[in-house]
Amino acid sequence: MDFDFSFFLLLATVVTGLIWGGYLLFLKSKGLIFDEKNEPVVVEYARSFFPIVLIVLLLRSFIAEPFRIPSGSMMPTLLVGDFILVNKFTYGIRLPVINKKVIELNEPKRGDIAVFRYPKEPSVDYIKRVIGLPGDKVVYSNRKLTINDVPVKQVSLGRYQGVGQGEDMTGAEELLENLMGIEHSILIRNGTPSVEFVYVVPKGHYFMMGDNRDNSNDSRYWGPVPEANLVGKAFFIWMNWDWQDKGVGFDRIGTVLK
Repeated sequence: MDFDFSFFLLLATVVTGLIWGGYLLFLKSKGLIFDEKNEPVVVEYARSFFPIVLIVLLLRSFIAEPFRIPSGSMMPTLLVGDFILVNKFTYGIRLPVINKKVIELNEPKRGDIAVFRYPKEPSVDYIKRVIGLPGDKVVYSNRKLTINDVPVKQVSLGRYQGVGQGEDMTGAEELLENLMGIEHSILIRNGTPSVEFVYVVPKGHYFMMGDNRDNSNDSRYWGPVPEANLVGKAFFIWMNWDWQDKGVGFDRIGTVLK
């Protein structure tokens, strides 16, 4: 169990609910009628906060959760300072805190932008693109992908112009990659070291890579992501703030991710 925000949100819901519910049961046992004017201060606060924290817990656990992008590993798709929403039920309904799946729904698809708990440190959330599904043979050579012996097509879009906290990626080559029908842009830096490998994704695991191929700590270095570590699918940018650029990036707000 990871003692993260979800844990404290659940704890707050339980504590406020117990205080309020316990007080109502106490009044009932004494044959008294609830009166806001005479309720203890602690009960007043519990009664006020309980529905709020409960609604936030339910929305965040089962509907959508906000995340902020802290690094450039998913450039140019996601920029440093993007605030995104993650669909929490796409990959199944999970109980908060213990992350146990209770309802099976969809499975990740190749090309999805997925948030997951970093296998080496589960308290840390990562976001990458799903490249390999269970059973896939993934080959990465000369900065090009081959999946199940089918080369992934790339078309050069020219040199990338970075902005704000991503300005250091200026000059990288931007390519349009067609990941078996899913088109998205990636960045590569020719002339820099690059790992090469042949890998078969184990059952119940997913191979993840960042769109910023030469600046991403992903499955190429620490292996696949277990299905149990999945958090959800990123689908929307609702805010962007980059203090090194122009503050609020209004042109980013409302972007649907693919």
